[in-house]
Amino acid sequence: MKKGTKVVLWISIPLVLLIWFAGPRLGLWGDRDLKKNVVVSPAQAPGQGQGPAQGQRSGGQQGQGQLPVTGTVAKPSYLTSGIRSAGSLIANEEVDIVSKVSGKVTGVYFREGSRVKKGDLLVKIYDEDLQAQLRRSEIQEKMLAEKLERQRVLLTKDAVSREAFDQLQTDYNVILADINLLKVRIAETEVRAPFDGIVGFRYVSEGSYVQPSVKVTHLTDPSILKLEFAIAEKYVSADLAGKKISFQTEGYPNEFFATVYAVDYRIDETTRTIGLRARYDNRDGRLVPGMFASLTLITDENNNALQIPTESVVPEMNEKKVWVCRGGMASLIPVVTGTRTATMVEVLSGISAGDTVLTTGLMQLRENMPVRVTIIQ
Repeated sequence: MKKGTKVVLWISIPLVLLIWFAGPRLGLWGDRDLKKNVVVSPAQAPGQGQGPAQGQRSGGQQGQGQLPVTGTVAKPSYLTSGIRSAGSLIANEEVDIVSKVSGKVTGVYFREGSRVKKGDLLVKIYDEDLQAQLRRSEIQEKMLAEKLERQRVLLTKDAVSREAFDQLQTDYNVILADINLLKVRIAETEVRAPFDGIVGFRYVSEGSYVQPSVKVTHLTDPSILKLEFAIAEKYVSADLAGKKISFQTEGYPNEFFATVYAVDYRIDETTRTIGLRARYDNRDGRLVPGMFASLTLITDENNNALQIPTESVVPEMNEKKVWVCRGGMASLIPVVTGTRTATMVEVLSGISAGDTVLTTGLMQLRENMPVRVTIIQ
């Protein structure tokens, strides 16, 4: 093969292959092959031309919905104001139960944490020796009583001297005194409840030996609780007896009330305070002695105070405001506040009873913004 022919072949073969593969892409083979590569968009399919556009418009309208928030309805409530302090609840009566005599415990007749009545037997101490002495003395008393009666008859007949009769009368009185003494000592071996109340843990067991200093148990009367607290000495001139106390304790969300019944007008030189005690009726047994109480010595009462949650108040430079929902729209209203508690604040002016005060979403709210409110009681 000639050299020129070889050159032509080397050039034409790659050119033919290139045209063969690139021809369909360049449309060299007509519309038939081009249609094979056309992809129909779902938006252009028959009967579906309006679907996606409508869906996009619908989604846009939902995105312009109301802001979900929570709120509360302002309504009148009971509010007190006065002197704030803190105190402790103490039992009306409480005592450590101990034995008056030494001896071995022969019986324990109470259950820990149970309620007992005044006079109930709690613990019995060994008393067999005293019982034996009592029986002997009672026999002697019976014999002396009969002998004394015979001597009285003889005395009326002058058959016996007055001196002998008086001596027998004395012996009889002595044996009566011995019997009474033995009965007292036997009673001391019985440890009884001095008042109605609740017993605590027991510290003795049957068979143990007790001394007068050994604690048997603890008895508490919680039917009446005393709230003990102190206030500043500047109130010493006020009429404090009979004042009402409102107080709260841990574990109970509601408020309790007590009445001042005693004032210790001796000024504490360290704290410069005066002590007070208030009485609380605890017959339902809800509170227990030793509890801490945050309290207010009431100087003013308001049965129609308008209170809202403290978190709903928005402080600004020179005033306070709250967000209120009116007609489905948020509105920022200036208010004047009064007494504040741990969770609520009194509103003196700006809103009225029945207004819906917003408590969450406050940072996202804008004036006249549509809101969807969930009421929280």
